[in-house]
Amino acid sequence: ATGTASSSTFLRGDNAWAAAGGGKILQAVTATDETSRNTTSTSFVTASNTLTVDITPAATTSKIWIVVSAIGGHATSSDSVSFFTVYRDSTDLGAASDKGLGENYAGSSDLRTFIGFSVLDSPSTTSQITYQVYFRSDGKTGQIDLNWNGTKGTITVFELGA
Repeated sequence: ATGTASSSTFLRGDNAWAAAGGGKILQAVTATDETSRNTTSTSFVTASNTLTVDITPAATTSKIWIVVSAIGGHATSSDSVSFFTVYRDSTDLGAASDKGLGENYAGSSDLRTFIGFSVLDSPSTTSQITYQVYFRSDGKTGQIDLNWNGTKGTITVFELGA
């Protein structure tokens, strides 16, 4: 059968879908950093004291969606990888592996490219929490960079209602 449908069949301006299943954005917090950062550490270290946000969830059932974007990579020419992650307070949200949440493979030449990743967290608290970007080298390179050449890195967190 064929037919037509009005635009109201597909578009709803009343957000009934969100009321039915949750997912409303309750708050958003963002921070930026335009200072070039680097490390030679093979353990995750704080990438930037300003790529950090504090948020106090409204409910223990809230989810927190963290989005990170920056320019990063290697300053040396070696077959190496740089790793990036986000910590909630002292907990590495990429801890399922030692590779974090994002990585940059340099191959055989210098490579600094867009680093972008996101993660959905369930902190189960109404106390203030801190989300912060960390990074590390795989040990095959002398230095990895973040916010290379003064580019802007950003971390944004969204609290999603249940």
